[in-house]
Amino acid sequence: MIVVTGASGFIGSCLVSKLNQEGFDDLLLVDDFSDGEKQKNLEGKKFSRKLEIKDFLDWFEKNAEKISFIFHIGANSDTTESRKEIFDFYNLNYSKKVWEICAQNQIPLVYASSAATYGDGKEGFDDETLPSKLKPLNLYGESKNNFDKWALGEAVKPPFWAGLKFFNVYGPNEYHKGRMASVVLHTRNQIERCGKMKLFRSHNPKYKDGEQLRDFVYVKDVVEVCLFFMKEKAPSGLYNVGTGKARSFFDLSKSVFEALNKKIEIEFIDIPEDIREKYQYFTEARMEKLRRAEFKKEFYSLEEGVKDYVENYLCLSKYI
Repeated sequence: MIVVTGASGFIGSCLVSKLNQEGFDDLLLVDDFSDGEKQKNLEGKKFSRKLEIKDFLDWFEKNAEKISFIFHIGANSDTTESRKEIFDFYNLNYSKKVWEICAQNQIPLVYASSAATYGDGKEGFDDETLPSKLKPLNLYGESKNNFDKWALGEAVKPPFWAGLKFFNVYGPNEYHKGRMASVVLHTRNQIERCGKMKLFRSHNPKYKDGEQLRDFVYVKDVVEVCLFFMKEKAPSGLYNVGTGKARSFFDLSKSVFEALNKKIEIEFIDIPEDIREKYQYFTEARMEKLRRAEFKKEFYSLEEGVKDYVENYLCLSKYI
């Protein structure tokens, strides 16, 4: 049996779909299943059973021999959450317990880290950089970085483990995420609502308005990386999951307009003062480590990913 935590969420549900496509349906899905909107992500999926996140650890300790692999994707990912104890519970201590049971029972583990661990990027975006050198900008990034540091320092480890530093992921099944959804979804919604897209004006002289850069990665590529680590032999460790090519918000918005076959109309607004000092102007994953591990598939370009997402999912209100 394969475990997927965060199974009804964005990346987790896309991973469940990919596992089904690959012939894996003996799955244990773990999440908080009280959100009815998120449950649409699981419609049509094949799995053996579901467990509430609050019940999983007790069950796992008693039934570890039934599990062959764990994808620990679940986390509190609200970057605006201000209560440290929430992140400490879900993203740090809960993950430690998952790790410890995996280590004791020799179960391979892939878990979700985050590019938020890199903070303002002064130390670069290299997955070879020790987490102790990084300074995240928010409690979410701090919690993910704290677990990465703890994992690297543990003497007893699972037989294989990988912490995946997801960059700016977009794609189907994120419809429930509200303000935390990708810029692609927000752009499409703004265009349909008012015919234009509002982007942040630059407050950094090194960047023109709308030319702030991010490493946008399509969720279909993300789940390919997850499956790679389950099926192939690779060194344990932390790995970036991006495209390795930073693109601008203007490029992203332009791609959405083109996918909708609409005239490009972009308006620039000031970055709110309360987030202006912590606003990132550039992220770009170093991808050499993943390539050295023999992951050979090419990533969707921004234009290809946006076109597929908008035309085949967003416009049809379709799920993966």
